[in-house]
Amino acid sequence: MKRIVFAEALPGWRLHLRYDDGVEGTVDLSAEVDKGVFTIWRDPEVFARFKIESDGRSLVWPGEVDACADALYLEITGMTAEELWSGGKPASTHA
Repeated sequence: MKRIVFAEALPGWRLHLRYDDGVEGTVDLSAEVDKGVFTIWRDPEVFARFKIESDGRSLVWPGEVDACADALYLEITGMTAEELWSGGKPASTHA
């Protein structure tokens, strides 16, 4: 389970994130802006008003909209969920 230790909103609905394991990068959330609960992000000022949950496991916006730390980590690193849960090793395949 990854934990966010730093987060900064950037123009264009992007976030710069740093995790407790030192991984750092930028994730582009612009494709989500007009989808479901994320329509609140249409206003860039609202997008920038997130908080890091006290345990670092998510970012939370007004209206109880949140983004999972693990999902954002996968976006930044390009890892699969299987790689994340196996400690960064590609999942083994068995026939």
